[in-house]
Amino acid sequence: MEFRARPGFAAGAFATAFVLFAATAYDQTVAPTTNLPNPYRSVENWAKLPEGRIWGAVSAIDVDPDGSSIWVLERCGAQGFIPPAQMRPDVPFNCDGTNLAPILKFDASGRLVKSFGEGLLVFPHGMHVDREGNIWVTDGVARGGKGQQVLKFAPDGKVLLRLGKAGVAGSGPDEFNAPSAVVTAPNGDVFVADGHGRDTNARIVKFDKNGKFIKTWGKKGSAAGDVDIPHTIAMDSRGRLFVGDRNNNRIQIFDQDGKSLDQWFQFSRPSSIFIDKNDIIYVADSESGGVAKDREHGYRGIRVGRISDGVVTAFIPDPVATATTTSAAEGVAADAKGNIYGAEVAPKRLMRYVKP
Repeated sequence: MEFRARPGFAAGAFATAFVLFAATAYDQTVAPTTNLPNPYRSVENWAKLPEGRIWGAVSAIDVDPDGSSIWVLERCGAQGFIPPAQMRPDVPFNCDGTNLAPILKFDASGRLVKSFGEGLLVFPHGMHVDREGNIWVTDGVARGGKGQQVLKFAPDGKVLLRLGKAGVAGSGPDEFNAPSAVVTAPNGDVFVADGHGRDTNARIVKFDKNGKFIKTWGKKGSAAGDVDIPHTIAMDSRGRLFVGDRNNNRIQIFDQDGKSLDQWFQFSRPSSIFIDKNDIIYVADSESGGVAKDREHGYRGIRVGRISDGVVTAFIPDPVATATTTSAAEGVAADAKGNIYGAEVAPKRLMRYVKP
């Protein structure tokens, strides 16, 4: 429900309309909501890695169906993205060339209880835990015959399904080019947000539960229905898809056939979207004022809001005043008690936020 003035719209009518819309979350096509309370206390070093292992870039996070255990995607002690042209085949890149597990499960106390995925991923990027507890992971870079795929793991680490061609970047129905995120519907349909800027794809790809291609939609652009870095994707209780259209600084809402329903700007530049069972939405902005230098530093942080009306109710600002790269949470999730978790790429850490 984006509000725009029509050509020839009278100034007085515009002013009246602005007053009427100003109280809603939809009249924020430029500046996101920032002037809000922060009712959360930050907790560092909540999750403990085995002795001798250090945190690398933490790219994604999700909650187990038990409501309290946390699944984390971590880049095997490494940092973030390196352009493929700068990769050296004799130097390990993220998880390729290591024997570390990138998929980690922590219980409610922060104790590591499970890990797997060694040797299977190159550049782990997005994560989704489905209703049966299966873990879906996107691998966004091709190297050594691996990557450019979406993998579905059973909770014990067994690979159940692979989407895309291993080590091959493309735009065909069975190919990806930098898949960023994935989500599943109650009937098992799979939706992949495919693309990460530059010369990669910019689309949503839909499959059935068995991995059969159904359709694709979207193209690079800024019009309604276009996408530019579809970095994150989530689904609400009505089955609508919320796509973090990051380079357009908006959330786009689609039905499951790709019809554009709405666009929201009040949640800023979305790197991650999480929607809980009560349709509370959590959105992380990790780039404003850093990677996105044309944005204000104060936009960066985690926003909490309601799906029902789009209103933002709380804001956890990035404690770093200025940044030259990604900062604070790039991935976000919330457990059944409302504790928020932030997966941080550049700071290489996992943060927990609790209400006092």
